[in-house]
Amino acid sequence: MSRRRTPAPALAALLLLVLGGAGQAHAVGYRYWSFWDLTGGKWTYGTQGPSTERPSDGDVQGFRFAVSEDSRHAVRPRGDAEFAGICAKTPARSGTKRVALVIDFGVPADAPSAETPPSPRTACARVPSDATTADALASVARPLRYDSNALLCAIAGYPHTGCGEQVSATRPTRSTASHAKPAHHGPSLGLLAGVTAVALLGGAAIWQARRRRG
Repeated sequence: MSRRRTPAPALAALLLLVLGGAGQAHAVGYRYWSFWDLTGGKWTYGTQGPSTERPSDGDVQGFRFAVSEDSRHAVRPRGDAEFAGICAKTPARSGTKRVALVIDFGVPADAPSAETPPSPRTACARVPSDATTADALASVARPLRYDSNALLCAIAGYPHTGCGEQVSATRPTRSTASHAKPAHHGPSLGLLAGVTAVALLGGAAIWQARRRRG
C-alpha cells in the first residue's frame, strides 16, 4: 500500500497562503477622530473619551482626523501645541478654566470621497471649571456631530458624512506616526498566525520524514 506524501512545494505554497492571509489582517483601518492629551510636551493617545475627560486650566488637548488601524498606528495632531501661545489672548477668569485645543482635520488621502479637509487650527476654550473636553470643543468648533453611540463623528461640520467607517488602511509614515504608548504591547495577530503556521508545517515535515525512514 503506497503512502501519500505532501511534496515540499505544496507545503511552501500552504505556508505562503497562511502568511499572506495573516498579513492581510492589517490591511483594514477606520476613518475617525482620535483624541489626544499633551503630556510632558508629547502627544499621548487619550485614555478617556472627550465626553468624560475633565481637563484642568492650562491643559492642551488635540483631535486628529485620519485613517488608522488602531491606537498604536494613529497619527498625532499637527501644529502649535503651546498653551501660552494658543491662549495668550484669553485671560484667566474666576470660576472658569482655559483649555487649549489643537484640531487637525487630516490630509486629503484620509478624507471621505469628494471632501477636502480644512487646515489645522487651534482654539482656546474658556469653559466652566467642571466642563468636559467635549464641552470645551463645542464652545469653539461647532457644529459637532455624534452617532447613536456617542462617538464623535464630525468637528466644525467635517466630515459631512460617515462615522468611524471601515476602510483600507495605509500605515502612516515615520514623520507623522504617533509616539503614543501602544495600547497593546504583544505581538500582532498576523505574526502569531505566521509563527503558528511555521510550527505546524515544520512538525508535518518532520512527521513525514520519520514515516519515510520507517
